Amino acid sequence: MVRRKAVDRIHDVARAFIGRSSLVFVATADAEGRCDVTPRGGPAGFVAVLDECTLALPDATGNKRLDSAHNIVETGRAGLIFLIPGRETTLRVNGKACVSADPRLLEQLTPVGKPPRSAIVVEVEEAYQHCPKAFLRSGAWKPEKWLPEDAAPSSAEITLSHLDLPDLTLEQIRQSERESLLYRYE
Repeated sequence: MVRRKAVDRIHDVARAFIGRSSLVFVATADAEGRCDVTPRGGPAGFVAVLDECTLALPDATGNKRLDSAHNIVETGRAGLIFLIPGRETTLRVNGKACVSADPRLLEQLTPVGKPPRSAIVVEVEEAYQHCPKAFLRSGAWKPEKWLPEDAAPSSAEITLSHLDLPDLTLEQIRQSERESLLYRYE
């Protein structure tokens, strides 16, 4: 059963799952094997199922590193894990990938009211339900298991420690983060 659960297309049930997913993790690697995993989020169904073999993920402004796009251009591959917050079940999709700026495609991808600048297009080679054990073990969806806000370093604290710039303050980084979140889709 485990080996047979993978299929090479998006069937109706998987399409319904993707249509309710607001979070997907995108895994890529460059030609030298350096890996990257990045979360992508949007309103439920922000990833388009173009047909039973093709998905399109609209791009949104992010950290401006373009790691996923760079890796996809180099290797033409991507792995996706779709999540629905609060649900343990995930859907994994692997396949060939490319970055597209085709205006006809981008016009179909308007989760925030306007077309993105580009999209990651994935040609499905493998799709299957992924084991929920990690979510069950971690308590990720159980608020009573969550750490208090001050129990772990914030993103601003991590950034400040990595930059090692003596004139930069924690508050400046926090302000920059707040501003970047306000204009995420611009």
